[in-house]
This record gives sequence, structure tokens and C-alpha cells, in this order.
Amino acid sequence: MDKNKGFFDRFKIIGRWVGKKNGSNTPKNVNYLSAKELRMISRENRKITEELESKRKRVGVLESEYRATMKNPDNILEIDNLHTYFFTDIGVVKAVDGVSFNVPKGKTVGVVGESGCGKSVTSLSIMHLVQRPQGQIVEGEIRFDSGDMIYDIAKTPTDRMQKIRGNKISMIFQEPMTSLNPVFKVGMQIDEVIELHNSHMTRDLVKRRTIEMIEMVGIADSEGVYEMYPHELSGGMRQRAMIAMALACSPKLIIADEPTTALDVTIQAQIMDLLRTLKDKINSSIMLITHDLGVIAEMADFVVVMYAGRVVEQGSARDIFYNPLHPYTVGLMASKPGKDKNVERLYSIPGSVPNPIDMPNYCYFKDRCDRAFEACNGEYPPTYSISETHKVACYHYANGGVTHDRS
Repeated sequence: MDKNKGFFDRFKIIGRWVGKKNGSNTPKNVNYLSAKELRMISRENRKITEELESKRKRVGVLESEYRATMKNPDNILEIDNLHTYFFTDIGVVKAVDGVSFNVPKGKTVGVVGESGCGKSVTSLSIMHLVQRPQGQIVEGEIRFDSGDMIYDIAKTPTDRMQKIRGNKISMIFQEPMTSLNPVFKVGMQIDEVIELHNSHMTRDLVKRRTIEMIEMVGIADSEGVYEMYPHELSGGMRQRAMIAMALACSPKLIIADEPTTALDVTIQAQIMDLLRTLKDKINSSIMLITHDLGVIAEMADFVVVMYAGRVVEQGSARDIFYNPLHPYTVGLMASKPGKDKNVERLYSIPGSVPNPIDMPNYCYFKDRCDRAFEACNGEYPPTYSISETHKVACYHYANGGVTHDRS
């Protein structure tokens, strides 16, 4: 970790250029940077990303370097103190800043939070799809039980990751129209996934498997859809085709990133029912990313609430919906519509998210919180265990739970 400590020291230097003044938390005018400051940031970013890229592109990496051990064998995925940063021209964006949570085998974990809180970047980090070289995993572990071996995905080399991605871990992307290739037929795109991870299968077997998958996701005219291009399908049909592609190799973990975005309510319900049914059918686990608390309540066994790149609360669905503790979670619950609410206007959390390039050294939610008190002026709160499943990062619960290490 000494090398990572050096990275963090350099991040602080970059932070002083763009966001700090005389060691205080008073932001400078980040709308203007001199040419000298831009050159300094660019030069330092290049040094850091080149170091990280050279390490990632090594060949002949020993298996022992990325082999791991699960802390709990009942988990399929364990994310431990994950830091994923983007090195931009005006500083370092800490998109994921010390995230830790688990996905148990056979369960659905819902990840919820407002736009920009780090949900999608966390999922892209798991898949090794963060845009490089600007985006980099700089610290932390992502332990994944593939069945054959337990990987630390954060350290797994690219060539080995290509055998895991799409095979052991699959992702249903947010917008199928931009994820499907418009110049290839839907069937060919699903064929490609199956062929890549099953080189022993003949063309006929691959096509048969593809048609089976198209039928499995509830598309009646499987032969016809096999020959169609993405633009010939409706939004719901494209999303089903994306799900067929993601599940073609019966992955152990499915990451669903806003799988019902831009679909009408009826189709949303169908897609959610489909995911739940297929998860049980192939004995898989789901990491479900969404803004919709209704979907989380219906689908998730466990819930992770993220804010500004960190996990602020996590627990079972019952913990989060019946006993929300963190002021941010309480605000999210208050802002959702309900048939029992008779109000002219829905509640909106006041204020805005801190500047991601110059995050404060106290609780990130403090400036928007109506329950802030003296302790909140200190450093970022640790995570407190309220019960076996329920954890919250808030000083209000300092005397009501067990303290965990700071993320």
C-alpha cells in the first residue's frame, strides 16, 4: 500500500491547486485555472496514470497476484475499500471513494442514490470497463467467487478478465440502443458472446443456444428477432435482447444498471419479473442499480445507499425501508411518491452535492443535513453497525453501534 499512499499524497497536491486555499475548505474559483496550473495538473496526472497502466498491462502475471480468499464463503462478490478515480484536466474526481459492500450468493442487492453518486462507476470497476487511462482503480479489492477460483478483480490482468466478463459476470447496460451494435443483427451479437466463451460449440449449436435465450426472455418470434437489427425492435424488445445476451453463458453475477430506464411502467414490471425468474432459473445473483425505490423494494434482498462516492447506509430491504437511519436515506424515502401521501409538492433534499474535485474532510452530507450537530464538524464519520445486517455512516449512531474501520 506504500505506492498507493504516494498516489494519495499526489492527489492532495492536485487538490490544493484547484480547491484548497491556505489549508481551509474554502473553494477557490474553479472556473478559471492558469495555463501553469493546467500544465502542472496534466503532468502529474500523466505520471500517475502511466504508472497504473504499466502495472495493468504487464504480461505473464503470476496467478498468486490476483488470487484471493472470500471473507464469507456465502458471498459471490465482496467489494472492500474500493477507490476509482478519474484524472481530469482540472483535478482528480474521486468517483468511488472507499466503497465496501457484499453481494451474497443467490440474492439481489439494490444500489440506490442520486445521479453522480458512483453507482455506475462501481459496476464498471467490477467489469473492468472504466474508461482508461483517465479512469483508474487506485486502491481496494473486488473479490469474486467464479466457482473455479476466487479472483481479486482489481488486480486481475486484462487477458484473464476477458474470460470472466460476459461469462462469469455479465452486465445489462442502461440504454440498449447504444449498447447494441446497430449494423449487426441481434442474433449475430448474441452468437458472438456464446462463441467467445464456448469455442468447442459448432455454429449450429451456437445458433440453437441463441434462439433458446431469445425464447427464454419472453420473445415469441425468436427466429424472426434473430434476423432483425436493433432499430427494428421496440424499447422493451431491445432490453429483452440485452438480457438474453447477458445471460447467454449463465453468469454467476448479473449487474443490471438501470435496466428499465425509458421504458413504460407495464414493460418495466415485465422486465423486473423476467430478471427475477431468470435469476432463480440459472441460480445467479443480481446487483441492481436504480433510482427507483419502488423497484428496489420489490426486487432487492439487501440495499446499499450511496452518496458522493461513498456508502452511507446498507442493510436488508426491511432495515432500509422500515428503519432508515442516515439523513440522506430518510430524505430519499420522503421524496418518493406514494398513494398515502396527500401533498401538493413532493419533498426535495435541499442543497447540492459537493464539488467532486474538492470534497470536504467532514461528512459529505453535512451541508445539506437538517440534523447536523457539533460532531459533524469533525472528520468523515466511520461506519457503525446497528445490527448484524444494518450499517450506517453517521455520528448520530456513535453510541448505538459497533465502529468499523474508516473507509
